[in-house]
Amino acid sequence: MPKSIIKAAIIGATGYVGLDLIYLLSKHPNIKIMNLCAKKNIGKNIKFFDKRIKKNLPKITNVNKINWSTIDLVFLSLPNGEAQKIVKKNFYKYPNIKFIDLSADFRLNNVKNYKNWYHKIHHCPELNKQAIYSISEFVKRKIKDFRIISNPGCYPTSIQLAITPILKKNLIETKNIIIDSKSGFSGAGKNFSKKFKQKNLFKSTFAYSASKHRHMAELDQEFLKNTGKKIQYTFNPHIVPSFRGIISSIYVSAKDNVSGSTLVRTLQKFHKKNYFVKIAKYNKPIGTGNILNTNKCEISVCSSRYKNKYIIFASIDNLVKGASGQAIQNMNLVYGLNESKGLR
Repeated sequence: MPKSIIKAAIIGATGYVGLDLIYLLSKHPNIKIMNLCAKKNIGKNIKFFDKRIKKNLPKITNVNKINWSTIDLVFLSLPNGEAQKIVKKNFYKYPNIKFIDLSADFRLNNVKNYKNWYHKIHHCPELNKQAIYSISEFVKRKIKDFRIISNPGCYPTSIQLAITPILKKNLIETKNIIIDSKSGFSGAGKNFSKKFKQKNLFKSTFAYSASKHRHMAELDQEFLKNTGKKIQYTFNPHIVPSFRGIISSIYVSAKDNVSGSTLVRTLQKFHKKNYFVKIAKYNKPIGTGNILNTNKCEISVCSSRYKNKYIIFASIDNLVKGASGQAIQNMNLVYGLNESKGLR
């Protein structure tokens, strides 16, 4: 039976993702927010940071103010390396608590890969093995068996929803896939101006991490897991002068006698019961306009001027389907609720 009221704490409340998460949870009928935690702004009202939040919620406190024995669920919206410390401290002590982590701390099965890509030592490798990497549409039946839910990255969410179904059906070549993704600057977090020091940040487009973006690590892992093959691809992200939204343009070569219509039908069949994934008509151009501030993913397959060459576009809101919304979708699945609850 679905749990009627879920008592939740949000740690990392005042970042872009944390605020979107609180806003959405404040309207969810099955959630009671018990704690909002941050390192700064202790004692402030969360409405000070986000005027969309109308509900009266607890004031911001430090993590040590949480009464863990009263909590069912913890959302962790923290910098990489921080969530694992909290999970390690409380996982065994409070066996009824579930953890949904929006950082990369539990995304990679191999902790050596975590160190290589994130340059941090993983302090609880035994718990890392008990976590599930959770794109909601791929783990609906499995997710209930786990207490640590690892939310995927925003870019990988858009990419995998668009091409994993056709990779699994062996419809496209697995070499020389090109992935060009563009994101609003909120994807870099509130300190984005420190990360990106180029001129005219809010009026220009900036390409970065061409050879080794961190999200490649989870793409490598999940492509291999879902297809049994090592997929060769080039991935390049860009920051565009927009606050939110991602569009990924994926250039693929279809196998002989595989048409663009076949790719569309395959995606339609796979996502038929996936409420938030919408497959556009063949050759329909799409952008981020339809998905902003929603948990939707819109996908379109378009032909190119060359036979067997296609472009697959996928658009999501990086702060919602790419983070907070998918975390709530995962929560709904964990607790046996309708996966769209609180997200319509």
